[in-house]
Amino acid sequence: MADIPGFIAVETGDDSDLPLAIAWVLSDGRIKHTLIQPDDDWLDDEMNALNGYSMEELTSFGASPLDVIRELENDHFNATLFTAGISDDEAALARLFDTYGIDPFVELAPADSLYPALVGGEWSRARNELFGEMGLEPMRPEHEVEVMLRLHQRLGDQA
Repeated sequence: MADIPGFIAVETGDDSDLPLAIAWVLSDGRIKHTLIQPDDDWLDDEMNALNGYSMEELTSFGASPLDVIRELENDHFNATLFTAGISDDEAALARLFDTYGIDPFVELAPADSLYPALVGGEWSRARNELFGEMGLEPMRPEHEVEVMLRLHQRLGDQA
């Protein structure tokens, strides 16, 4: 596939801007994903709900927020990335960047904007159907990115 858009998804905790995991597609169609080690300033005294992850899991297997930013910069500097859930993803990315006082170097756009021929909710319905077909979970960022990528390939084949 010649032009693969930069799809991105961020999994958040119950606090909708607490980034727990992130995934994005690379220009060759591979998907990069990782858990994110929470910064100490992100967690309140009551401990935000971590979507089933333990703190040990996040700190042991996650990448530091700064490493996530560096990887994203290497892969998508000054790019527009496409997401299925723009407001939550924007808030989570803002928290990542704000932690280090860095201005975001990516812009987010709704993934359905890539398909102007689709009308009212067609993209969302097709996305939901593909999740079912593939047996994937919508809340997992690597699954979200995989579905957006496969849906893009399908819609490209139909064009």
